[in-house]
Amino acid sequence: MDGTLSQNDISHVVDADRAHVWHHLTQHKPFETGEPRVIIEGKGMRVWDQNGREFLDAVSGGVWTVNVGYGREEIANVIRDQLIKLNYFSGSAGSVPGALYSEKLIEKMPGMTRVYYCNSGSEANEKAFKMIRQIAHKRYGGKKTKILYRDRDYHGGTIGTMSAGGQDERVMQYGPLAPDFIRVPHCMEYRAQEGWNPESESYGEYAANLIEEVILREGPDTVGGLCLEPVTAGGGVITPPEGYWPRVQEICRKYDILLHIDEVVCGIGRTGTWFGYQHYGIEPDFVTMAKGVASGYAAIACCVTTERVFDMFKDNADDPMNYFRDISTFGGCTAGPAAALENMRIIEDEGLLDNTTAMGARMMTNLHNLMEKHRVVGDVRGKGLFCGAELVRDRATKEAVSEKEIAQVVAECGAQGVIIGAANRSIPGLNNVLCFSPALIATPDDIDQITDAVDVALGKVFG
Repeated sequence: MDGTLSQNDISHVVDADRAHVWHHLTQHKPFETGEPRVIIEGKGMRVWDQNGREFLDAVSGGVWTVNVGYGREEIANVIRDQLIKLNYFSGSAGSVPGALYSEKLIEKMPGMTRVYYCNSGSEANEKAFKMIRQIAHKRYGGKKTKILYRDRDYHGGTIGTMSAGGQDERVMQYGPLAPDFIRVPHCMEYRAQEGWNPESESYGEYAANLIEEVILREGPDTVGGLCLEPVTAGGGVITPPEGYWPRVQEICRKYDILLHIDEVVCGIGRTGTWFGYQHYGIEPDFVTMAKGVASGYAAIACCVTTERVFDMFKDNADDPMNYFRDISTFGGCTAGPAAALENMRIIEDEGLLDNTTAMGARMMTNLHNLMEKHRVVGDVRGKGLFCGAELVRDRATKEAVSEKEIAQVVAECGAQGVIIGAANRSIPGLNNVLCFSPALIATPDDIDQITDAVDVALGKVFG
């Protein structure tokens, strides 16, 4: 670790943090007698805390963000150069990096044409929701305002995106929520919905048909949009079963429902393709993205649409209400698209999509080996470097281990110098999934170190 901070400097930083910083997703009572963790430095796949301890980061900044790894001077340099040239101008005007990144991004997204810049995944999803609602009023007499979302999916922390949140513990105590957001069932075959007959149809088709049942119950003329993650993230790393996505697409077209794919986690290489939906042949109307767009080097998010959607907001220039009357203040920051351009260049030049596919396959093999060794591992799931292991007390009943036990596994991995993730405070009684999302630069040794640490941790916690 860089020694530029003296021990006195670090002690002061920790004291200031403990006294004034409100950490995310954290109960602060323990800090009255202990220290919060402060990350001082990162390089490649590794970070160092205030005590000089080195950790292999298997969750890319804690929340699936630092896709190209820490310490990328080339990204820092393009940000600096851009900020000196022009740091900001409102998104009502264009910028050089904004124009160039939109062009580069659209090259990776056949069928999509327009990029709306903002600064977080929650905000990008809000933009799509607002577009769907405005289209409902412009085209359907205000009827098609309902937006469907899926059990276990997560779309953000604003009141609007929480209203589309399929993780009940994440929204508890924040109500009342916004109206006209309707939940549809999840698609996890491991915990299949009741009523499925494996002899009559695939689970993917069955789970998709459950969406159609909700549409028919609500009334197709009231439903304007369907918002789904291509692979469910914090709700349990749920990869869609075969047959699911083609049927979902068919249903959306049948009932004239706009399909919104939330790529905030899966986007920009995480699953081994530029976007997770591209594994499944989906043709979305909206694609939202954030975390990996600039690998956390700058705040940037995008709501990307088709030309068909875009045209709905300019077909009558004489109508003063006939455009998307919205602004994102920090969507006008130029550091984001400048960093995103360099981030994309790195992924291309270093072959990180292929590396993600190869290292993801290695991780899944290692996790399956752990499943053979430890009966507590009930299921493993994943796509690329986005993997999960569900822990259960009994494979037959699938009774989940406790969130406390999951936390113990995470802590035991941390004691070995490996930071892993876990579902927490999301699904009541089912916060039992270990989550892995190392940077796309991971090597075989990195992958093995991660799963070796889990091996030891499972042995200590469960015997």
